Amino acid sequence: MNLFEELEWRGLVYDHTEGTKEALAKETVTGYIGFDPSAASLHVGSLLPMMALARLQRCGHQPIAIAGGGTGLIGDPSGKTTERKLLTTEDVEANLAGIKEQLSRVLDFEAKTNPARIVNNADWLTQIPFVEFLRDIGKHFTVNSMLARESVKRRLEQEEGISYTEFSYMLLQAYDYLVLYDRHNCTLQMGGSDQWGNILSGIDLIRRLRGGKAYGLVSPLVTTASGVKFGKTEAGAVWLDAQLTSPYRFYQFWLNTADQDVLHYLKSFTWLGKQEIGELAEKLKTQPEKREAQRALAVEVTNIVHGATELEKAQRASQVLFGGGIAGLSADEVLDIFNDVPSTELSREKLAGSGLPITEVLVTSGLAPSKAEARRLVGGGGVYLNNIRVSDDKVAVTVEQSVEGRFFVLRKGQKQYHLVKLVG
Repeated sequence: MNLFEELEWRGLVYDHTEGTKEALAKETVTGYIGFDPSAASLHVGSLLPMMALARLQRCGHQPIAIAGGGTGLIGDPSGKTTERKLLTTEDVEANLAGIKEQLSRVLDFEAKTNPARIVNNADWLTQIPFVEFLRDIGKHFTVNSMLARESVKRRLEQEEGISYTEFSYMLLQAYDYLVLYDRHNCTLQMGGSDQWGNILSGIDLIRRLRGGKAYGLVSPLVTTASGVKFGKTEAGAVWLDAQLTSPYRFYQFWLNTADQDVLHYLKSFTWLGKQEIGELAEKLKTQPEKREAQRALAVEVTNIVHGATELEKAQRASQVLFGGGIAGLSADEVLDIFNDVPSTELSREKLAGSGLPITEVLVTSGLAPSKAEARRLVGGGGVYLNNIRVSDDKVAVTVEQSVEGRFFVLRKGQKQYHLVKLVG
């Protein structure tokens, strides 16, 4: 498989330097992408460079992921309107641990012919003497060209301006490329289109200091058709760490993709090929209400990031909202599903002994205004306890029926849910 052609049909080539296409077709190339350790987890926006590096490996090339332990102490000004909060060395090290694990979900570090590598640029950036760096590296950069960078110009327009710390970031990234060129014969840097200037600086530095040929390839930044920044929701960023964004919420994020975006996301974030995506495109055109393209997207990406077991749980959890059983799901997983539904607290003492009649629980929760109405609802088959229909209005609700002794899920009709939380 030719990497350039693979990226091109997927719409993932925004720009590239001269000779990149030919080099990828004729030789085995070592390429790298950097990952920012400014948080304890990568987010869904990081999936695009992760998959790009994995595609590089699948096409037979050698991938290197830079975990930016050194540059993370400075912060990339690209795409930022204000100065980043400086992290401590301890913060960066803690964040790197999580990022390395997440990268291992798409990269093969055990491959026999072209195993992926993770390197930490703190290994060299924290060792080079400042004066030596200015003399040997800094002299190859003009302030004029640095001021012309879009990321710098935008910051200069802000009242706060840009600090010397962040202004120097592009030198550090260029030096990263030089080190990888020297140590690993790395001749390709990839990234988002906002990294184009930094990548060109590294290529130029390699040419000036080593007389070598290096390449750059960048992908378009991911956006939504509505103009909302990709990966942002009302609840905040969508993380790859299951502790920060549950697999269920992660699955739902992709399932809720707009029709205008889903085919682009299938090309960008999955391993599905032309034929499979073409078939989903046809279904999207003829039967958009079935949302098969969105379902395929959610399945593929959740499986990549969280694995088959968590995918199965996320699918099962999604069915709960449509009346599926909750057996086999933990209390925390069920609460995650019903995070936004109304809830009522109920004393455990009231359920002692033989329990509390279902009609009284319905009135307490507010799902029925009176016991008479509660009996009518039960008689009409419109009441469910933990998604199991209640057919007798004399049924008593006991603590043993609760989910891990913590709550019940009540449902009135098809969609009106209510949580009854046990207290005391």
